[in-house]
Amino acid sequence: MSWYKVHLELARTSQYPQGSSNHGYELIVPLDAAGHLDEHIWRADKKQALVRRFWPDQEDQRGNLIHTRHRTWAFSYEPGEDDDTPIFHLENHVFRQGEYISVKEQEGETLPYRVVSVTDSL
Repeated sequence: MSWYKVHLELARTSQYPQGSSNHGYELIVPLDAAGHLDEHIWRADKKQALVRRFWPDQEDQRGNLIHTRHRTWAFSYEPGEDDDTPIFHLENHVFRQGEYISVKEQEGETLPYRVVSVTDSL
């Protein structure tokens, strides 16, 4: 099985010095044995690559992991680019507990997220 559920939580920031388990993302993504995004499997079944953004006092956002025409990875919640949330160099990140990923939020601020868990998606 190469599809995994990845749980990300907000890491330390000036506003949240201890991080926050109430802010984050859950992803369903294909990973290779080293924990990198497996683009070949993603291309074969793109619609299975899901994202859910959870944030206090906001409705969850649900969408897909996409590869944009600008050759970057992004979370997309609606058709078109207006709501895309870029994750630069996602192909180089390792999805392993304790690792960090930076996400450029829709408001323009780049925030760090910590990988809390990686489990089989079934």
